[in-house]
Amino acid sequence: MEVIGTSGYFLAACAYLIFILLLLAARNKTLTGGLVLLAAVAVFASSLTSALQPKQGFSLLIVLAIETFKIALWSLLIICTQANLTSFKAFISNGKIKQYLQIWAGLSVICWGAALFIPDNVKLLFSLFLLLNLWLLVLLEQLYRNADVKVKWAIWSLIIALGIATVFDFVLFAQAAMVNQLDFSYWYARGFVVAIGMPLILVSTRRIKDWSVDVFVSREVVFYSSMLLISGTYLLLLAVAGYVINYFGGAWGDVISVAFVLLGGSVLAALLITERLRREVKVFITKHFFANKYDYRVEWLKSIEQLEVGDSDDYYHTAVHIISSSLNIQQGALVKKVSSGNYQCLYQKNFNLEQGELAWLTPVDEFCQQHGWIIDVRELALEEESYPNLTLDAQQCRQQHIDIIIPIFMNKAVYGFFLLAIPAEQGALNWEDRDLLFSLSKQLSNYLSLNEANKSLAESKQFDAFNRMSAFLVHDLKNIQAQLALINSNAKRHRDNPAFIDDVFETIDSATGRLDKVLTQLRNKQVVESTKTNTDIVALINRIVEQRNVELPHISAKLTVDKTISIDEETLSSVLNHVLQNAQEATNNDGWVKITAEFVDSHLLIEISDNGCGMSAEFIANRLFQPFDTTKGNAGMGIGVYEAKQFIEGLSGTLKVTSREGEGSQFTIMIPCPNN
Repeated sequence: MEVIGTSGYFLAACAYLIFILLLLAARNKTLTGGLVLLAAVAVFASSLTSALQPKQGFSLLIVLAIETFKIALWSLLIICTQANLTSFKAFISNGKIKQYLQIWAGLSVICWGAALFIPDNVKLLFSLFLLLNLWLLVLLEQLYRNADVKVKWAIWSLIIALGIATVFDFVLFAQAAMVNQLDFSYWYARGFVVAIGMPLILVSTRRIKDWSVDVFVSREVVFYSSMLLISGTYLLLLAVAGYVINYFGGAWGDVISVAFVLLGGSVLAALLITERLRREVKVFITKHFFANKYDYRVEWLKSIEQLEVGDSDDYYHTAVHIISSSLNIQQGALVKKVSSGNYQCLYQKNFNLEQGELAWLTPVDEFCQQHGWIIDVRELALEEESYPNLTLDAQQCRQQHIDIIIPIFMNKAVYGFFLLAIPAEQGALNWEDRDLLFSLSKQLSNYLSLNEANKSLAESKQFDAFNRMSAFLVHDLKNIQAQLALINSNAKRHRDNPAFIDDVFETIDSATGRLDKVLTQLRNKQVVESTKTNTDIVALINRIVEQRNVELPHISAKLTVDKTISIDEETLSSVLNHVLQNAQEATNNDGWVKITAEFVDSHLLIEISDNGCGMSAEFIANRLFQPFDTTKGNAGMGIGVYEAKQFIEGLSGTLKVTSREGEGSQFTIMIPCPNN
């Protein structure tokens, strides 16, 4: 056994000598690179002295002294890796480094002082190594569990190598502390364990560029690290108890020690395996080290991601999926309150709810509107007074697999409910489950409200477009009706006048064309595009003036335009007709209305003026060009001037209005005509 053990330590010494040479060749001058080199030197020294000790006969305390520094170097390397320390200045100022060095130095001085100066106290060294190895195990576990996937790929071989060696040493020194002596069968096998770990550590040194990783301490890490720490602490206490028993036990020492080993193994197994105890430890950590059971940052990001990938056309499905996935639930439904006592199931997942079976939600609606609580039907079935004054048939809900009812509020009123089915193995909701579900329901209520508002807005835009088109069509029909009414009013006086008859046919032909245009727009559900023609402005204005002069005051025209322009004649005629009609209606019968037209700098200038009642500056600025705003009551549509402005500006022209109350108004139209 001695020869085999010595061979193992020589093998480890040779392996780490090669490792040291490779590190020196790499010339890594970083802080962590230096710690790796020092740790490798310590392992080499420990392995070499362990190999020479049986033949040379020097004290095993020399090996243990080197082991003390070796464990410290590996631990400091892990702490530097976790904290991303890259300089010696950062190393000496880091709080975790200071804490480790202070505790390590204090324990080492006490235990080594007792071992060297107090007879038969070498057993305290076993407890020291037990504690230091436990600490290193916790550091390794935290480093690996907190690293991301890419970093785990780089450090897993290091974790395995150090973890195996540390666990082996932990068991070795735990046994030594309990029975007050080393088991040399384990001690001699230790060299092979150290040698096997070197290639794995070498792999990590090649993979990690600067020996630093970003880590985040989560509640799961604290839980598992705490379980590991509790287990190690228990073994440490067991070792102290073994020491006390051996010290005072006399002839019964060996028997009691064996009994303690068996008892310790049983308790340790119960500690690690018993689910109830593990849950209680986790609850303790949650209450005292974390504000909430759930990591709301993670839950929030998860829900945001689900909202992004969700189908915007089926947002009810997305909402049910998000709130169900928060508790790993496979059954859920979204019910909307249509009216008092009337509820509609908008979406259901693995449910079979009928529309007529939702009337039972009425008392739930009233209760939630008053209290705003999430209802756990299972809790209600067990404790009748858990939800005061709530009338609900819990058995009926359970038959429909409805376990949780979550109210959805919009504008402080109940919008609807999420109905969830909880798996049988999952317990009742606690306050943290309720807080999470309530937070999600608030977020999802905003999500549902936004999507429904977008849907309503889209529908409103469609109706708005149709109403706008209808308003222009009605306006055209009103103008046609005015033309026909004008014929009818003059028929008795001029029916025998051939010129009147010709004008009637011309008006009817024009009205027929405009009616055809209106019908085309109604069939196509859109405004027909205008067509430009070469238009004689003088003839057009004279025709409009002649039509308008059947009413008072008469319109006088001064036209100096001698060319045609390319324009939509029908729309221009409607615009001028409307402006002249407004001027006549705003002017007394004994007043005057004038229209002039001329070319000014390649622009057609048309001015329509009157001496009527005029308009205020505020009315011109705020109401004149607003669609559907009229001062004529039911007689007007309020879109004539708006249509005129839109048409002229569509030609890159301008429409200006100047007016003074009690004095009259002037409309100035400028239309560019570059080719005239």
